[in-house]
Amino acid sequence: MPPRKTAAYRLDPFDLRLFIAVLERGTITSAAAAMNLSLAAASTRLKALDDRVGVPLLDRAKAGSSPTAAGRALARHAQRVLGEVEALHAEMARFGAGLRGTLRVAGNTAAVALALPSLMGEFLVHHPDIDLDLQELPSEAVLDALHRRAVDVGLVADHVDTSGLHVQPFGTDRLCAALPSKGAGRARTLAFADLLARPFVGLPAEAGLSRFLQQMAARAGRVPRHRVRVRGPEAVMQLVDAGVGVAVLPAAAAQRFKGRSTTLRPLADAWALRRLLVCARPEAHEAPAVRDLLAFLAARAPAA
Repeated sequence: MPPRKTAAYRLDPFDLRLFIAVLERGTITSAAAAMNLSLAAASTRLKALDDRVGVPLLDRAKAGSSPTAAGRALARHAQRVLGEVEALHAEMARFGAGLRGTLRVAGNTAAVALALPSLMGEFLVHHPDIDLDLQELPSEAVLDALHRRAVDVGLVADHVDTSGLHVQPFGTDRLCAALPSKGAGRARTLAFADLLARPFVGLPAEAGLSRFLQQMAARAGRVPRHRVRVRGPEAVMQLVDAGVGVAVLPAAAAQRFKGRSTTLRPLADAWALRRLLVCARPEAHEAPAVRDLLAFLAARAPAA
């Protein structure tokens, strides 16, 4: 029998990153820009990747590119391989100067906007051989990224299913209503449903907190009417103070940026008090950089 044709599986990690970027962004054009490549160069590398594997990896259309069955299989392995390459860099950096590793961390709005920035500064100062790639995602998307090996460590609220992951507590996320003081009333607490008749000021629609509040509003059969969405709790609170509308934010953020004409009220809803959890895949502890970050976060977790 003639010998079977075998694929030359000498795959460049850069090409794997480009392929994953196409899947995440939906188009080769957007992925090329993210990877600092021309469209022609990106297309050439992807075509060469097809040739090395031996089958097409992408279905290309005017609306964008989607993975073939082979592409989905490659994506599963590519996420694992790229994660292990980053872990290798982080560990080898301990033995040789100039080699750096990157830890990929994702968290919900409360974690990324409030809890992590100051802590990450301290961590980076004490770990000069490690870089951090920090992104904000809804809690559900953080878990999905962990299972796909797209991130190494995630911070989520406790309303999601964390089974199969290493989990450690990281304080609480208490939500409150921020209202213009004029017309705020005297109630000590407010139900979220009572706010839905009023205009809202909010974070971007893709922010984890925005998506969570949208789900809670849907449970009440309502849709919040946003007059404006802005980036960051500080801008939200400035607009509330100006009388534009009401907002729901973690209490720590609301108190930090509270203006003179703003009143804060705790939300009475049971879901408004959420525990924050640090999650990682069980095998992630094999990477010293991940162990260091988990130990650091455990030692500095805010009091519940």
